[in-house]
Amino acid sequence: MQNSKLFNHELAAKAEKLGCLPDEWLTQIYAEKWFKLFVPKELGGRGCTLPEALKIEEKLARLDGSLGWTVTLCAGAAWFVGYMDESLRKDIFPDEKLCLAGSGFVGGKANKVGENYLISGSWTYASGALHATHLTANCEISEDGKTLLDEKGKPVIKAFLLDRKEVEILDGWNYMGMIATGSHAFRCENLSVPLNRCFEILPEKAQLTAPVYQYPFHQFAEATLAANILGITKHLKDLIEQSFWKRNEYRKYDEKHLNYFTELLNKQNKKLQKVQDDFYRQVNTSWDELEKNGKISDSRLKKISKVSRKLTQKCRSINGKLYPFSGLEAAKTHTELNRVWRDFNTVGQHALLIFPF
Repeated sequence: MQNSKLFNHELAAKAEKLGCLPDEWLTQIYAEKWFKLFVPKELGGRGCTLPEALKIEEKLARLDGSLGWTVTLCAGAAWFVGYMDESLRKDIFPDEKLCLAGSGFVGGKANKVGENYLISGSWTYASGALHATHLTANCEISEDGKTLLDEKGKPVIKAFLLDRKEVEILDGWNYMGMIATGSHAFRCENLSVPLNRCFEILPEKAQLTAPVYQYPFHQFAEATLAANILGITKHLKDLIEQSFWKRNEYRKYDEKHLNYFTELLNKQNKKLQKVQDDFYRQVNTSWDELEKNGKISDSRLKKISKVSRKLTQKCRSINGKLYPFSGLEAAKTHTELNRVWRDFNTVGQHALLIFPF
């Protein structure tokens, strides 16, 4: 990855202290168009396929967890460009410093009155909120005060694009890891927006024809989050190994102990490589299927969900087995090892990937 030396421990520590990505990283992100991985090239994006984007997201997460996660979540929010009204796309997406942050939480209500929606609510965990030019928000829909229901009798949910200037960012990211993601909440009250700010994230509602917008959002989200967990795990595993051998310089482990650690590390490396290969194989197969048939079979989508969870579970297991061999270095709050461990054990709590099934 170009300029990977820029993403070093010193700047990562600075990012954590700031609670957001530093300017040095943002400059590179804008230059590489990482916040616009899935935005068409004609709108100033990279126009990536999902397999291409996952490789980038994994590499960024391996450099720094908050970096990879912020890019992934903001790029994921910008993926919604495929579902937005043409006038909205052409108005905002060419901006070189465009950054969308969003929340999957249905935290608002939108009442359609004439040619506008009145929106009120609050939404949690909007990663990258401090860098955002716009935010996406899910709302229950009503018309003239009457709640709209779908065919199953549940409230109709639609998404909205809000300008950063229209909302209040709430300082609510008080967690031990992923601190530089700035995953704060936001809110608004009786905000009037035009109808074209509303969109639905469903394949049949896509306004652009590129295959990536036909990839179901649930599996899209699972795969992108799993790629981040994989990248952070590789970073953590490297640091644990380095810490062990550094400790050996003064502890002088005997041959039995050295062999044990070496064999354990090799075994875990093979396990990770196997599930990683399976993960990318399933994603690539699903993409080939999408390009060939225009959609992905239900059986393949289930495999994507399963392998994303399996990868996450395997990473959790590997990290747990190797972590004790890093010694107290991992418990020093100012070290790179400790930050990466905290990042993993924060992002690993994401609700999408907790269960193995």
